Amino acid sequence: MPRILFTCAYDGAPYLGWQSQRGGHTVQDIVETAMARVLHAPLRIAAAGRTDAGVHAAAQRFHADIPESCRMTAQNWRDALNAHLPASIRIMAAQSVPDDFHARFSATGKRYDYLIWRGLVLPPFLAGRAWHLPHAFDAALLAEALHVYVGTHDFRRFAAKRGNEPDPAPADFYLRTIYGAEVAAEQGGELLRLSFHGNGFMYRMVRLLVGTAHQVARGRMSLAELGSHLTELDAPKARYCAPADGLYLQAVEYEDGLI
Repeated sequence: MPRILFTCAYDGAPYLGWQSQRGGHTVQDIVETAMARVLHAPLRIAAAGRTDAGVHAAAQRFHADIPESCRMTAQNWRDALNAHLPASIRIMAAQSVPDDFHARFSATGKRYDYLIWRGLVLPPFLAGRAWHLPHAFDAALLAEALHVYVGTHDFRRFAAKRGNEPDPAPADFYLRTIYGAEVAAEQGGELLRLSFHGNGFMYRMVRLLVGTAHQVARGRMSLAELGSHLTELDAPKARYCAPADGLYLQAVEYEDGLI
């Protein structure tokens, strides 16, 4: 069965996250419904990962095994799916991949952006798409806090539980490498873009990283205390989780030059 890798962008505000669940109205549910309409048969897809309710994606990736009886090309699938999807979900690209490729397990890295609006008034086009923080905080100190995360660390204090974690967890279960974490100011400094690049991220990890760094930027936590969450396994779990609104899955990376 030919395997196709899809790149999917979506506005997460109207949906209950990516992952299919009872009751529907997730991005996966809607995409699979569109695929069934095109194929006239149900078809399951496998994604690179989940996004929570309200989280957006510029480039979520998923693959599907297409029955050999279907003669549509990858580009035909892109166009056909977009004809059946709402405007808030778009298939941006599609390509054939080897049978042993997996959207999740073949991934080598991910990139996330988090948007913060510092202005007194949140523009309406950013409602549900950025964290509104009109109070004063130190953007330079925020950047220093993000730099603490760079490197290979045990991020268990920055991971929420889904309920399916092994007990006891292997020694490397919470080990992740952050290649880069930085802040860029846009629109005269009123919009801050926090960018994270790593080999993998756990449930709510980016939102916990952002929320905790924001506490440092407000002077409510020291850089040393922040660092202790990464070095001391008996340190308390991070308690400050940024809202889903400002989070964007920007890219899922693969080897071999896959789009």
